[in-house]
Amino acid sequence: MATRLVQINMKAQDDAALGQFWADALGWGVDSEGPGVTNLEPVGFSYPDPAAVCIDIVAGPEPKTVKNRVHLDLATTSTTHQAELVARLKDLGATLADVGQGDAPWTVMADPEGNEFCVLEPRPIYQDTGPIAAVVVDCADPRAMARFWGEAMDWTRHEVTDDHATMRSAQGVGPYLEFIRTPDTKTVWNRVHLDVRPYPGDDLAAEADRLRALGATDPGIDQSEIPWTVLADPEGNEFCILTPR
Repeated sequence: MATRLVQINMKAQDDAALGQFWADALGWGVDSEGPGVTNLEPVGFSYPDPAAVCIDIVAGPEPKTVKNRVHLDLATTSTTHQAELVARLKDLGATLADVGQGDAPWTVMADPEGNEFCVLEPRPIYQDTGPIAAVVVDCADPRAMARFWGEAMDWTRHEVTDDHATMRSAQGVGPYLEFIRTPDTKTVWNRVHLDVRPYPGDDLAAEADRLRALGATDPGIDQSEIPWTVLADPEGNEFCILTPR
């Protein structure tokens, strides 16, 4: 049994508007499975496929109050492309953001609802990822997080150090999942979280039990009316196990 990362879930006060921003930013298509939910994926994409990690934007009344512990890094192919992308994102409604990055070669920005993301300088490792280079998770212990997620999913661990850990689909396609050591501690429910999905024929309850045995915990919310399972990783980051597919 195993899961794989299929999408990120992002809360928004206006899911349609934020969805349109990210669709324009990534060059992706927009769909909706119902009121208050905006789904984004590459045009012509056959979900789920490791070539992309999709985005679900879900309406919620809670405003953003702290720096997100999960964010996107966007890939660029040249310094000219990086500058052009930053300018285009500003035109779409993004703003520059300061999260203490100092004189970094990447550009930190925030989307129209304040969600931080980075436009990276060109790096060879991300030349074949698509527009999203990586999904990045702040954490206290990258080694422990890579160990948990490496056993929770069938993704391959590439680099694991005290400060940084990197994983990618076993097929070697799509964006990376990265864990970065940060001094901040988790204080609120994450506005951006990971959604993983077991494979066809697997059992959702059994997979949830397996992840609990690896160190996942229950967040203590009523889950009686939802078909998926909400858990938290060993550092308390919420994530969803979707129905097998």
